Amino acid sequence: MIPRIYDTVLPSLVQPGRVLALYGPRRSGKTTLLKNYAATFAGTLGKVLSVTGEDISIQETLGSRSVETIRRFFAGFDCVIIDEAQAAPGIGAGLKLLVDHLPETRVIISGSSSFKLAGEVGEPLVGRKTTLNLFPISAAEIVRQGGVPALAAALEGFLIYGMYPEILTQDVNDARRARLLELRDDFLFRDIIAFEGIKNSAKIRRLLQLLSFQVGKEVSLTELATGVGISRQVVERYLDLLEKTFVIFRIGGFSRNLRSEITKSVRYYFADNGILNALQNNFVPVGARADTGALWENWLVAERVKRNAYFNHPANSYFWRTYAQQEIDWVEEIDGTLSGFEFKWGGKTPKTPTAWRGAYPDASFSVINRETYLSFVLPDEATRGGAQE
Repeated sequence: MIPRIYDTVLPSLVQPGRVLALYGPRRSGKTTLLKNYAATFAGTLGKVLSVTGEDISIQETLGSRSVETIRRFFAGFDCVIIDEAQAAPGIGAGLKLLVDHLPETRVIISGSSSFKLAGEVGEPLVGRKTTLNLFPISAAEIVRQGGVPALAAALEGFLIYGMYPEILTQDVNDARRARLLELRDDFLFRDIIAFEGIKNSAKIRRLLQLLSFQVGKEVSLTELATGVGISRQVVERYLDLLEKTFVIFRIGGFSRNLRSEITKSVRYYFADNGILNALQNNFVPVGARADTGALWENWLVAERVKRNAYFNHPANSYFWRTYAQQEIDWVEEIDGTLSGFEFKWGGKTPKTPTAWRGAYPDASFSVINRETYLSFVLPDEATRGGAQE
C-alpha cells in the first residue's frame, strides 16, 4: 500500500469542534485513508465511531434536528467519521448541532460528489469546516515510497493505466484493464445518476468519450451537444456535474494585454489517464499510440493539480493562445507572477512564443519533457496539505 500525503496531515487538521470534509473521486482511497486515521486515533487519543451516510440510523439521527437525539447517539465518542456523507439528507444542519453541543468531538466527513455534500454543509458549517481534496495516487506519493527511479520506471504505464490505488496494486495489465472498465461502467457516473435521476448514463458516457479525444484542445459545447444528441444547456449541466464529481476539470484562456488572445474557449482534462483510456477502450502502449502527446499532457496537468493541492501552492491555471496560433499549453499565475509551460513528449525544444514574450516580458517559459518533468509534478518543498476554509 502506498502511503498518502494526508496520512501525516490529518492529525493536525482534525480538531475538536470542527468538521474536516474530505472530497475526491470514488475509489481514490478516501475510505482507506480514514480507516488508517481511525486506527491511529483509537490507539492513542480516544474512542472512534466510523459509520457511513448510507446508514439509516445516521440519516435519522442527523436529520432529526434534535439536540437530545444527537447528544445521545454521539456521546462518548472522541472522533466521528462519516464516509459517503452525501447520502445523508440534511446532514449539514445535523453536523452543526453536533459540533455546537459536543464541542470536544472531532468530526470527519467524506464524499465523492462535492456538488451535493458541499451544498449540504456549506452554509451550516461556515467557520467550522476545513476542506481537503484527495485524488488518485500522485507522483509525489510514488517518489516518497520508491524514489525517483520508481516513478521513472512506471511512467509509461501511468500514462496508459492511470494511478487509481486499486489499479496500482494489480500486477498484470489485463487485470488493470478489467478494473478500469469496471470503474468506467459501474462507478464513474453513479453520483450524477443519483443526483439527476438519470436512468441511462449512455449520453454522459458519450459526452466523455468525445472529450477524451479533445484533450489539450479547445472544446465547442455546441459541437458536443450535436455529437451527443442533447441540448447545449444539458451539456453544460453534465460537464459541471462531472467536474464536481472529480472526473474532469476545465481551464480557460488567459489574457491580460492583447486583443488577439483567445479567452472565451475552454479545455478539459481528465483527473486520471486510466479513465480517459477506458472511455476509448484503448490500452495500447505509449510507443504505438498516435495520441501520446495528449496522454502526456493530461498526465502532467493532473499531477500538477495534485501537487498544487497537496503542497499548498495555490495557482490560477489557464492555457494561452492567440488568433495567430501562437500558444502555450499551461499558464499559472501566482500573486501576479506568470509562468508558462509547454508540454513535449518528444525531444523538440520550442522557443518562447514571440507574442508571449512581447506581452509578458517578466513571465517565465519552460518546456516540460521527460528530462524536466520532475520539477513540474513534484513539490519544491514538503509543506502542509492544501486545506481550505
